[in-house]
Amino acid sequence: MNKATIIGNLTKDPELRTTASGISVCTFTVAVSRPFNRDETDFIPVVTWRGLAENCSKFLAKGRKVGVSGRIQTRSYEANNGERRYVTEIIADDVEFLSPKGEGGQRTSDVPPPPDEAGLFGDEADDFEPLDDEQMPF
Repeated sequence: MNKATIIGNLTKDPELRTTASGISVCTFTVAVSRPFNRDETDFIPVVTWRGLAENCSKFLAKGRKVGVSGRIQTRSYEANNGERRYVTEIIADDVEFLSPKGEGGQRTSDVPPPPDEAGLFGDEADDFEPLDDEQMPF
């Protein structure tokens, strides 16, 4: 079984590319604190494909908190200098956007600030009296 689940924050804005055959691919890195030593952090590369890639590119930004579920993949390639390089990454099946709208990240300039709580219930009466146990219908 090859299943990985992480929760962390994006280290920079996602990068969206398109393959030669027109398939969208989005890559980003998630910073994940280690469970027993919060001073140590792992930086885990994540790859998403197709519609998920487009959504990640559109809605994620540096600093946003995400939950990623997918499989671990290790691949290698030859660098320009002829040296063999290895990459371990998560190929995501699911990405949960965990930061509330307007919190974290830089792509939130079009999101209006939340209303203050005093203005939400201004028309309602302040003389609310709670029911006692005998008045409860259940």
